Amino acid sequence: MAIASIDTPKLQHWPLLVSGAVGIVIFAHLFEKSATKGWLFLIGMFAGLALYHAAFGFAGSYRNAIVRKDMSGIVAQIVMLILAMSLFAPILAEGRVFGHGAGGSVAPISVALAVGAFIFGVGMQLGGACASGTLFSVGGGSARMLVTLAFFCLGSWWGTLDVPWWRTLPSMGPVSLGVRMGFGPAVLLQIVVLLALAAVLWRLGLRIQRPLLPTGPDNRWSWRMLLRGPWPLLWGGIALALVNWAILAVAGHSWGISWGFTLWGAKFMALTGWNPAETAYWSQTWRLKALAAPFLSDHTTISNIGIVLGAATAAALGGKIRRPSPIPVRALLTAVIGGLMMGYGARLAYGCNIGAFFSGVASTSLHGWAWIVMAFAGTVVGVRLRSMFEPNG
Repeated sequence: MAIASIDTPKLQHWPLLVSGAVGIVIFAHLFEKSATKGWLFLIGMFAGLALYHAAFGFAGSYRNAIVRKDMSGIVAQIVMLILAMSLFAPILAEGRVFGHGAGGSVAPISVALAVGAFIFGVGMQLGGACASGTLFSVGGGSARMLVTLAFFCLGSWWGTLDVPWWRTLPSMGPVSLGVRMGFGPAVLLQIVVLLALAAVLWRLGLRIQRPLLPTGPDNRWSWRMLLRGPWPLLWGGIALALVNWAILAVAGHSWGISWGFTLWGAKFMALTGWNPAETAYWSQTWRLKALAAPFLSDHTTISNIGIVLGAATAAALGGKIRRPSPIPVRALLTAVIGGLMMGYGARLAYGCNIGAFFSGVASTSLHGWAWIVMAFAGTVVGVRLRSMFEPNG
């Protein structure tokens, strides 16, 4: 499919005006309270625009690799990871950036992580997207993905009720390659592994079937394409690497998404009368404070809202906002089940494709690699289950 040859629909002025006005109001409100929060919101908006314009989804990439032998999305992710880990390394080695502390995503390799990542892998195929894909699809106007998001939040809350027990199961603890062998050698080792993975996939018959770079008569990018889309996959991968680096530089922590969903689910359940202080997970002081704080106080929530609004802006720029269509019963059922599974699995496994896999590997943490192995195994099962629920999906 030639990116440059697509006729771009007319820009949708009213949706663009609304998303722009809402974005300005939220940014002004956040920036007045904290420059960091204001910047996180803008970074989130850029992430949403990039995700939407590039149609950059982890769940779809893995499904295409299994069903269509299309490794395009995986190659874009490999480039994304190589760029991100190269940008992370000097910051993590120093432990500081722009005068404040900085740390990556490093978590234990455990039974809980393995089971949670597997459950997440199944869930993202049933639900139709991963965490980031859910957010940008909601921003683009998908009613089905709004259902997935709602049950993702509930599943995340459910996971917090059980996670103390899961943490009692065997664990080998966190392993940071950067700390153990130096960040330079660790990055080089991971690059070799990623390139070897690409070579293995090629030998297995997978091919690049979607354009990674602009194609067309001139093989060039344009400002029109940059603003209105669609983007080639590689642009999306590069943009997401820059997003993760920017969040690390601004906030001192790597990019995550699913914690925001956990917090949203818990806030909703608290409104129904649930008492968080009676649970082991939520009785910790910092978590109780997060629950009691205003909605836009949490960093992950801020960037998540930015993603939704950025995707809505991208959809308006591309003229792609459509009136939501009715959700078929089977699609509704898979959205509910998939959302619950992703939420529960992410809470057990220290995050989703972004927080656990992407940020973990970028931080040279072995848990990121363990996560993707188990999530891909779950994806294989999820693809088969999805074909049973939605034969044409």
